[in-house]
Amino acid sequence: MPDRLMLLDTASLYFRAFHGLPDTLRRADGTPVNAVRGLLDMIARLVAEFRPSHLVACWDDDWRPEWRVALIPSYKAHRVAEARAGMPDIEIVPAQLEQQLPMIRQVLASAGIAVVGAPGFEADDVAGTYASHADMPVDVVTGDRDLFQLCDDERQVRVLYTARGMKNLDVFTEVSVVERYRVLPRQYADFATLRGDASDGLPGVAGIGEKTAASLLLRYGTLEALLEEAAAPASTVAAPVQARLAAAAEYLRSAPAVVRLVRDLSLPGLEEAGAALAPLPAARRRDLERLAGEWNLGGSVGRLVGALLRPEQ
Repeated sequence: MPDRLMLLDTASLYFRAFHGLPDTLRRADGTPVNAVRGLLDMIARLVAEFRPSHLVACWDDDWRPEWRVALIPSYKAHRVAEARAGMPDIEIVPAQLEQQLPMIRQVLASAGIAVVGAPGFEADDVAGTYASHADMPVDVVTGDRDLFQLCDDERQVRVLYTARGMKNLDVFTEVSVVERYRVLPRQYADFATLRGDASDGLPGVAGIGEKTAASLLLRYGTLEALLEEAAAPASTVAAPVQARLAAAAEYLRSAPAVVRLVRDLSLPGLEEAGAALAPLPAARRRDLERLAGEWNLGGSVGRLVGALLRPEQ
């Protein structure tokens, strides 16, 4: 089979798993395992259906990077737990999910699945870097619309969007991004900047919604070109829009760098990261079987091991 890279927005998936399965799924000591089980089943399903040759679980080493907050203080602010003097921001994560994150890391390692993060950056940036430099087709699995900016039909990069659930994945290509939003993927960051995104604490430009943002980018191409034209003496930008852009000038100077994915991180290569899928050695299988028993993971481990076997194996 031809090579194909799958990049997982891991936090997006384990949050979905946690909220999708009952917390009555627990190991013997009472620790919940619903997120662990659900994530393993999601990965098994994705691998079985899309048959990647390489797989990376992209990790949030920093879910709210300081450099992004410095540009837009409201960035993800609604997800921050009560501030404590001298302490870094702590994301609001249910305690029962927090308990499962070390287990997720351990079981992914035992399954031979590469987990890659970057200090000071989000999983989105890890995915953006790998997707932008891969020499093979790429599937990015996420529930975050910002990753639509990676879609590239020429390079065969697409997004498997999970918003409607794993049984109803939406496959976004460059064409489908245009069909849905009337902007090209390379315009998506500018589009999101203008429109705003409450889920990330981005206010957008007051009075400019999706339709107006798309029509402005259709006419002017980029946010930079739009702002230049809006400031021109004989501007073709409508006066009300000029006023809205002027009122949001400070926000518009900072927001694009926050919304755009970083695509040039220094990351291990796919082979160095251990991203190539391969049959699990007997020792790893035994370790996974032990974890499955000790942690009450049911059939999730078996389904993952079965999916990781390539058809020719």
